[in-house]
Amino acid sequence: MPTLHADDSRLLDALRGLRWPAQRQVHHAANSAHLARKLGPAAELSEYRAYRQGDDPRRIDWKLLARTDRAYIRLAQEHSQLSTVLLLDASASLAWPTDTQAKWQQARRLALGLAAATHQAGDPVGLLVAQGLATEGTEADATPSQQLHQLPARTQAGVVQQIAHLLRGIQPQGSVALAPAMQPLKAQRLVVISDFLGSDADNEHLLAAAVQFCARGREVFALHLIDAAELNPPRQLDVLHDSEAPHLRRNLNARVRLQYQQNFTQWREQLALRWRQRGAQFSTVLSDEASVQAVRRIVKGITP
Repeated sequence: MPTLHADDSRLLDALRGLRWPAQRQVHHAANSAHLARKLGPAAELSEYRAYRQGDDPRRIDWKLLARTDRAYIRLAQEHSQLSTVLLLDASASLAWPTDTQAKWQQARRLALGLAAATHQAGDPVGLLVAQGLATEGTEADATPSQQLHQLPARTQAGVVQQIAHLLRGIQPQGSVALAPAMQPLKAQRLVVISDFLGSDADNEHLLAAAVQFCARGREVFALHLIDAAELNPPRQLDVLHDSEAPHLRRNLNARVRLQYQQNFTQWREQLALRWRQRGAQFSTVLSDEASVQAVRRIVKGITP
C-alpha cells in the first residue's frame, strides 16, 4: 500500500466520516448509502402489496397473513451504490502560477477529498487524469496529444490511498481534450475538475456529453478552478501569455487589464450558466480556498 504524504493524511483526517449523498434517487444496485428507485425486501418498511405468482415466498409477511388471511409482500426502499469517477484536467494552465502550482494543488486536494467522501459512503470511486504531452513540430502547426492516467471505480480498501499516490506523481503540462475522455464513462456520478481554459470546441463537446449524462439520470459536477491572480492580475505583470500556447502574448497596459477583467468575468458567468442549464452542478473553487471547506460545501450542494 502506498505511503500517504503528510499533507494528504491531514486532509483525509479532517474529512473523516464525511459522506457524499446522492442528489437524486439512483437506480437499484448493490447495497450502499443512497435510496434506490426500486422498492424491494429491505429491512425498513415502506409499504405492502398483494402477493403475486412468482414472488419469493420468503418476502411474505406471515404475521399479517395470519391476522387477515391475505398474503402481502413487505416492500421497502432499498439502497444503491453510486459509482463515481473524478475527471481531472492536468494541462499546463493548471500548473499556474508556476512558482506554486496553486491551481493544480487545489485540484489534486479536491479530487482526493471527494474520493474519500465517496468511499466513506460505501460507493465505488475511480480517477481519470488527462495530462498533456510535449508537442511536435513548430508552434504554428503543433498538434497536442495527451496521456490518460486511470484507476477504475471500486470500493476496495486502499483505493483512496492509490488515488493520492497517482495524483502526487502527475505534473500538469501541455494541452488536453477532456470531452473524449468523458464520453465513454459509465459512472452514475461524474466530477469534472478543470479551469476550462482548453479549446472552445472541447468545451462545447464537454457540455454535449454533460447533457447526455444528465438525460440518463446521472449526476454531473463541474468544478471550476481559478487563481486569485487570474481575477486580478498583479500590477507588476506587464505581459499576458497563454500557458498552453506560450507564443501567444499580449502587453498588459491599464486599458487591456480592464478589458481582460471584464471579459473574464463575463466568460465565467456564461460558463456557469451553460453548465447549470444542462442539469449539471457547477461550482467555482479558488486556489487559495481551504480544501476541507471546499470539499464539504461541494458535498453539501453549496455551489457559489
